[in-house]
Amino acid sequence: MKVNNQFAQPLLVIIFSLFLLACGGSDSSEQDVSPVVVVEPMISQFSFLTENNPSLSSNLNLSISGKTITGNFPVTADWQGMIPTVEHTGESLIINDTPQTNSVSVQDFRYINTYTVMMEDGRQVNYSVDVVAFTGLPIIYLNTSGDAPIDSKEDYIDGTVTIKGGRDFDNAATVDMKIRGRGNSTWFLHPKKPFQMKLEKKSTMLNMPSKKKWLFLAEYSDKTMLRNTMSFEMGYLSNLEWTPKSSFAEVYINDEYNGTYNITEKVEEGSNRVDIGDNGYLLEIDQLERQDADDVYFYTGEYLVAIKEPSLDWNDQQYNYIKNHINEFEDALFASNYADPINGYGKYIDVDTVVDWYLINEINKNVDSLFFSSIYFHVKVGEKIKMGPLWDFDLSFGNVDYAGDDFPLPEGFWVKDNTWIARMFTDPVFVEKVKTRFAYFKANQNLILEKIDDYADKLNLAQQENDDEWETLGIYVWPNPIWYNTYSEEITHLKTWYSKRMTWLEGALNDL
Repeated sequence: MKVNNQFAQPLLVIIFSLFLLACGGSDSSEQDVSPVVVVEPMISQFSFLTENNPSLSSNLNLSISGKTITGNFPVTADWQGMIPTVEHTGESLIINDTPQTNSVSVQDFRYINTYTVMMEDGRQVNYSVDVVAFTGLPIIYLNTSGDAPIDSKEDYIDGTVTIKGGRDFDNAATVDMKIRGRGNSTWFLHPKKPFQMKLEKKSTMLNMPSKKKWLFLAEYSDKTMLRNTMSFEMGYLSNLEWTPKSSFAEVYINDEYNGTYNITEKVEEGSNRVDIGDNGYLLEIDQLERQDADDVYFYTGEYLVAIKEPSLDWNDQQYNYIKNHINEFEDALFASNYADPINGYGKYIDVDTVVDWYLINEINKNVDSLFFSSIYFHVKVGEKIKMGPLWDFDLSFGNVDYAGDDFPLPEGFWVKDNTWIARMFTDPVFVEKVKTRFAYFKANQNLILEKIDDYADKLNLAQQENDDEWETLGIYVWPNPIWYNTYSEEITHLKTWYSKRMTWLEGALNDL
């Protein structure tokens, strides 16, 4: 019989011990045989001591669960050059197949390392050591000239930005930038402010495509911090031409921690953002009071439409073209032959993008998408109007207390009452497209739920630090209709609301 070497020596020790006991007979006075203790290879403590790691202000002990060792370094730690102290029962310690000297060898902890405890007889046990920097998210350092506060939406202030990428992203050397505030209610009502940063030259940001302008979403009203991100995830599944990419990061301003931010691409024209080419337009349904003095806009019979790109003069040729074109679309939509496949509204607009834009906003019950703002669409001359991109979902998934008592509930249509969408719903062909496409999003429901869990797990340490700074959990923050004491409860509520919403929509759409 062939005996596995891993168990051969322990087995021989046990057999030999039994043999000795058998030979001793019944006279215990003649021979005192002690039981043989077999020492198993194991790590009992994993630490970083200040005497070996000057970047630490106090000793750091990691957590051991089974064969997994975890922890997180403080933000100041030099985690690429740390010296661990490991208490273990083995003859030697090997890290990633390289022998180490305990309390002496320097190790890079940007990655998950495998520590192997070796016994003299050849037995060994592997441990996975996963230590993240701070919360595990990349860290962005914003420094303004003279430590000036970022207190204006209109005026940029000069500064620099540096990125410590951590495990998932590259480090970025210090570069010049300008930064200002952004947003509307998020800027005026909340202490944690959102920002727009403009780099000196185009550059990638957290592995996102190269561009100058980047947005820092504070996600203050959304205690899960996930409503925008999950809406973008639905956009990635859709027929929409472009959906912003985003990534979470910890942000320091003038060396002071300012919380966890959602760093996103800006909704603007560009070949790697909203591609409107040389003769296209990026437009937004918005409100007059939200327009700046130099903004250019026009009216249709239903809405104010702001011209976001390109920069135009009032009543010039391009201005009159796009104003007339969008009004022609709206006229066709409300004409008696609106459903005509040749000369109806479908002549002007890409219906597939309307269906996907509608469904994502309806699934998430986005309060602003009824008529108010962030209703984006774009068009190139000679092509059909296309809906999108998606934007501004922190007040979705029922996270609003000012739109009526029924709004926070997962039941009830909302975006369907947008006047353009409502008219299209009177076209049976459009209704069937919506039903068919909803089945696609319903089939991806579990994928979205899994992504919520994945993001929540990734934000586990970050949300703790963010709440320590801003203390939003367990209290009312405008415009929360409901709030919970813990982050996990907020996540559970988000998932439950979304699941109930999908169930209700499935039945309601099938009844149309």
